[in-house]
Amino acid sequence: MIALPTADCRIEDYRLTGTPLTLRAPTRQLTRTAFAAAHVVSDPLRERNPWDGRPAVDWDGTLAFRTSLWDQGLGLAEAMDTAQRGMGVDWPTALELIQRTMAAAKAHPMMPRVACGAGTDHLAPADLTTADKIAAAYETQAEAIEAAGGQLILMASRAFPAMGAGPEIYRAVYRRLIDGAREPVILHWLGDMFDPALKSYWGSENVAEASDFVLGLIRENPGKVDGIKISLLDQAHEEGFRARLPDGVRLYTGDDFNYADLIAGDGQHYSHALLGIFAAIAPAASQALDALATGDLETYHRLLAPTVPLSREIFRAPTRFYKAGIAFLAWLNGHQRHFIMPAGFQSSRDILHYAEVFRLADQANLLADPELAVRRMRVLLELNGVY
Repeated sequence: MIALPTADCRIEDYRLTGTPLTLRAPTRQLTRTAFAAAHVVSDPLRERNPWDGRPAVDWDGTLAFRTSLWDQGLGLAEAMDTAQRGMGVDWPTALELIQRTMAAAKAHPMMPRVACGAGTDHLAPADLTTADKIAAAYETQAEAIEAAGGQLILMASRAFPAMGAGPEIYRAVYRRLIDGAREPVILHWLGDMFDPALKSYWGSENVAEASDFVLGLIRENPGKVDGIKISLLDQAHEEGFRARLPDGVRLYTGDDFNYADLIAGDGQHYSHALLGIFAAIAPAASQALDALATGDLETYHRLLAPTVPLSREIFRAPTRFYKAGIAFLAWLNGHQRHFIMPAGFQSSRDILHYAEVFRLADQANLLADPELAVRRMRVLLELNGVY
């Protein structure tokens, strides 16, 4: 039992009802590729000037969390927006993260897939005023990632919207990057609900026009495109888009509202996964995908259905603050000793949100050690003046 604040600012007793899922590896080869986008664990003892300086990372805790994901059969999307790229984590830190992660992945017995985000965030958008400059910035990061052994995810860059780029600029840059990559790349379409600086990506505010453009880009050389991650929180758009993809090119859903139905599919097409929420709900995600691989849709939906309200709360508007909920659950579940994030990002959400995440995580059977979770939740409540 724990007293939690409610949306109408009352305090109510809450009795935990969940039965924690036991972490385990899949029992068979999964039929969906699933990348969990993981956060980084801060080291508060070494953090200095958190708003202005480089973040201090607890490397042991950060890599242990990734190992837990791999132990459950999930792949990893490394150094993405979930890891606070451009929101507390700079490129030098991201590169060290990628290098350490790739070394750990190569030593892991399950040989997990790891794809890594290449962007332009080591330079300010104001310094990236031409297609050549943007492409060269991407290539700097891409070369470092490939040297570490990682597959490329071409992250959406704020430089394009900042310069008001039209489709011709996007095409010049992406064609150069796709054709020059060592192995097929994953494209990345992140909506402005995740990052307002990405509004009008692909050179158009019209989603249909932007879709036509990027589909044309993929069709020019589909053998060099592994897939595209779409995070627009629009199930109908994603279903229509994936039906138009060339054979062999995957749609990686980044829809943290509708992932369960999108991954299950419509009988003809289905989405794979590249999701921040999968890091938070790893036991349910792994075991649901294991069931799906046998055609057991009943178990698949039974496991994932209660995670959807949790994910929608974590990713509620302003969606760009979702990373706080991911780190919060990692703390509740003992994956880190504290609830401190790079740039003090834990302050981006309020105590009512964290209380609701706690309730929904319990109802989704995702509080690994309920007694520990209650103790830690009480500490946070005390810091917020609830007790």
